Amino acid sequence: MSERTRELRFEQKMTDAEALMWNIEKDPWLNPNGAMISILDRPLDVDTFTERIRYAVSEIPRLRERVVPAFGRLAPPTWATDPEFDFDFHVRHVSLPAPGTERQLYDLATRWYEDPYDRTRPLWMFVVVDGLEGGRGALFSKMHHSITDGIGAMRLSEKYLDLSRDAEPPAPVDLDQVIADAIAAEETAERSADGISATDSLRRSLGHVARRQIGRARRALGEVSTWTGDPLLARDFAEEQVEQVRAVLDQLDGDEESRPGSPLWTDRSRRRHLETISLSVSEMKAAGKALNASINDLFVAGAAMGAIDYHKAHGVTPEGLNASFVVSTRRDDAIGGNSFTPTMLHLAGTYRKAKPYLKDVKKRMAERREAVAGDGALAGLAGVANLLPTSVVTQVARATAGKLDIATSNLRGAPVPTYIAGARVERNITLGPVSGTAMNITAISNDDVFEIGLVIDPAAVVEPGQLRDHIAAAYADLLAAADG
Repeated sequence: MSERTRELRFEQKMTDAEALMWNIEKDPWLNPNGAMISILDRPLDVDTFTERIRYAVSEIPRLRERVVPAFGRLAPPTWATDPEFDFDFHVRHVSLPAPGTERQLYDLATRWYEDPYDRTRPLWMFVVVDGLEGGRGALFSKMHHSITDGIGAMRLSEKYLDLSRDAEPPAPVDLDQVIADAIAAEETAERSADGISATDSLRRSLGHVARRQIGRARRALGEVSTWTGDPLLARDFAEEQVEQVRAVLDQLDGDEESRPGSPLWTDRSRRRHLETISLSVSEMKAAGKALNASINDLFVAGAAMGAIDYHKAHGVTPEGLNASFVVSTRRDDAIGGNSFTPTMLHLAGTYRKAKPYLKDVKKRMAERREAVAGDGALAGLAGVANLLPTSVVTQVARATAGKLDIATSNLRGAPVPTYIAGARVERNITLGPVSGTAMNITAISNDDVFEIGLVIDPAAVVEPGQLRDHIAAAYADLLAAADG
């Protein structure tokens, strides 16, 4: 793209939240990773695409780095260049068997999505797909969530997206030399993946823990030193700490009595099923304006309404639905990595008309969004969770996610036509992380297409196609309500 040269910076050490996502993936039920299918008007040019990605790897160190765990998980893992980096392992090329339907592509993509990463290599992959019916092609991309969030992934895609079909290719790169130079620059005890002794690793890990605790103590002492002149500050400080603890606990609040969820969607598995819904961005914007709601309000309300109608079709009326949505905490667009916090949302389990239900969803989301402070409760929780045994963390995470019916996320893509190696992008379909919930529903805009990917656990939702139809009908009802 015209902005391909924009800077994108990554930290050398994982944040506590990224380390948590890295650790819990050891339980495949909690796979926190995302993927995308780009449907193209024709097969992309493989040689051109390969050069695009080679250029991206040379420009973005994270794409050629592997994870280096800290000693005993006392500190977050770091990243270091993979000395055995194999470009062909990460970029592959396949053809669909005839007739090459979209259903075949979706089913194949979910298998790739389910496959665990080789945790000794860089955590990403692309699969170029030929043979899609109608003379079309596709691109499947997959990236570990510890690398970046959805917004960061959009920035990374600038390295291979173009604004015209015949865009000029990047300059060739000597990737072997790039890797060799990176390794040479890391041949110090601080940054070398293989040059860190067990003693050095333990020392730095303990140092990380000590610095974190000393920093907290200093902040607390700084506050306490001012209390002598104003006792009200002591009360304010105490209340602030209580609120921070309360915020973390509130994110984990999954009490079944106070937050009743779906009585149908109780089973969980590692399997995934993909369904899609295509809407118009301009129609969604117009409906939002008419209904005094954002596109994201419409998106979440329609998903919940469709879920309620699915339950009604099965003779069940849920007391409520447990959902989540993502609040971005990103403050610097040039920084990669993750800057978000998942926020729990309890929704009514019944509705009579679309407009009042949308209004209620909007109100509840606004209240929950206001409760997110700073980097969000996830950041505070992760620092503690990473010091606990992985088995304990995954057990708690499973129990919490098992009470979530719907995880939602909404990403803003390019507002203009885009191309990948000579092929126009017709649709982008996001496979958001289910991570132990019943389903993840993620939307992304591309030109005027508002594409919704429903990644469903078929053990929870036994008729995923029927759920898709109910959700599509709910969006039609919301759009119709805007005209009424």
